[in-house]
Amino acid sequence: MSAREHAPQTESRAELLFTDGLPDLDPNAGYRGAVAARVAGITYRQLDYWARTELVEPSIQTAAGSGSQRLYSFRDILVLRLVKRLLETGISLQQIRVAVEQLHEAGINDLAQITLLSDGASVYLCTKEDEIIDLVRRGQGVFGIFLGQVVREVEDNLVDVDSDEAHPHDELAARRRKHRAS
Repeated sequence: MSAREHAPQTESRAELLFTDGLPDLDPNAGYRGAVAARVAGITYRQLDYWARTELVEPSIQTAAGSGSQRLYSFRDILVLRLVKRLLETGISLQQIRVAVEQLHEAGINDLAQITLLSDGASVYLCTKEDEIIDLVRRGQGVFGIFLGQVVREVEDNLVDVDSDEAHPHDELAARRRKHRAS
């Protein structure tokens, strides 16, 4: 079975991300759990735990018993990568849950325009420069994560996954593998 399964379109590519010359990623694609974990930079065990505890659930297809598989959208993988980055900075899982809920409630399609700031205890979702400046002036913002960079990382990782899983006689994929090895 391929790394991606096609599913109904859940969001418009133009509303979600910018390609900057990268090959088009299919907005209708669903990514298997192993691929989603690899692209997000987490373990399959983390992915499974986060799905079971409803921190980040697959939006395309949830597991429905033995033999079924979860399918994650690009946006799901982006949130997985974001959760990983927040955990690496020392944010508690409880605060990460709040941040993920804020992202879902905000219904923001263009995640690339969001910055998350944290003072180590709370996470603040900022969509405007004024909000960022205001937090920093109050001394609350200690570090920030610009989601545009996270979008780019996930896109790059998906391109790498696609090239790694390409047919062995695919000359372009072979060049990519050789380039990464050097």
